[in-house]
Amino acid sequence: MARRKESEKKKFWQTAKKSEKTNSLDDKAKHWAREWLDAFLWAAIAAIILRTFFFGAYRIPTPSMEKTLLTGDFLIVTKLAYGPRTPMTLSIPFTDIYMPGVNLPWTRIPGYSEIKRDDIVVFNYPIDVAPVSAKTNYIKRAVGMPGDRLRIEDKILYVNDERSEQYETLMYNYRVQTRERIRLSPTKVREAGGTVLQADNGTAIINMTPKLADEMQNWSEVANIEFFILPRDFDEFSRRPFNFSDGFMNHDNIPEFTVPYSGQEIELTAENWHIYQDVLERYERNEIRRSGDQFVINGEETNLYTIQKDYYFMMGDNRDDSEDSRYWGFVPDDHVIGKAGMIYFSWDGERWLPRFSRLFNMIH
Repeated sequence: MARRKESEKKKFWQTAKKSEKTNSLDDKAKHWAREWLDAFLWAAIAAIILRTFFFGAYRIPTPSMEKTLLTGDFLIVTKLAYGPRTPMTLSIPFTDIYMPGVNLPWTRIPGYSEIKRDDIVVFNYPIDVAPVSAKTNYIKRAVGMPGDRLRIEDKILYVNDERSEQYETLMYNYRVQTRERIRLSPTKVREAGGTVLQADNGTAIINMTPKLADEMQNWSEVANIEFFILPRDFDEFSRRPFNFSDGFMNHDNIPEFTVPYSGQEIELTAENWHIYQDVLERYERNEIRRSGDQFVINGEETNLYTIQKDYYFMMGDNRDDSEDSRYWGFVPDDHVIGKAGMIYFSWDGERWLPRFSRLFNMIH
């Protein structure tokens, strides 16, 4: 009897110890899971803060900025440069999903610099139909500051009557004439850094840098090189829906206009309405009725209007392969995201290889 009691007692304590050990393991597992969950939450919060207020990562999907930025370049963009925007919408972090109809009051926190002419800027595509921060991200060079007078003559941009800076990486379309019965090799052109767009009867249209155009003048098969300029009466905009393009025939020749700026008083006319329509209606949200030269702005009959925001004029460095401000107009200051800072990775989609020479290059 005593032995039986002793055995039962022993079993009881063994079971109790086993249960205690199991509970201890469960507690450790819960503690470990809680620590990892806390770490994940804090990491997510830190990532959201960094992405919202400090830096963004972007990929170049098209050749519109070649040769400055190549298709497949991955960039770090600093939002601190021009000042980060506080959240504009309620959205799911790290996605493009936002709550329609909910626009948050926002402000821009002061940055450490202003946008300078020729900065490479990331911004929200102005004519997208979506809340500002939910619009597509674009990257272009800010060639026109608020108040600048711009014009384009035979492809060349003039800013305040001075020829704009011509970077070595800018790309243009050139007309290349070859010597009689000599064919220009597309492979040779490609290896030199250009692209043959069209070739026929001794004439080729080639997209390339001015530096390559100068070098190609010395090729034995080349007779002459000049800008490929669209005829002044060539209407490339006739079927485009963008208001800014209505008054111009093509992007190679655009008459002088002023980039709008905050406080600028303008007089609206039938002739300049295409320049300012998106500014007044889309970006500054006025109700406009127009009859010829007569305008009714928010119920008041007047042709005078004072611009409320600063605007910028953006162009891609691949001047003949970039849909930019020449097509859809100005970028409002509240659409600016940040300044392109560094290439942290680059992928050559044609060769399926990284471009190691571009890694960690600073962007200018």
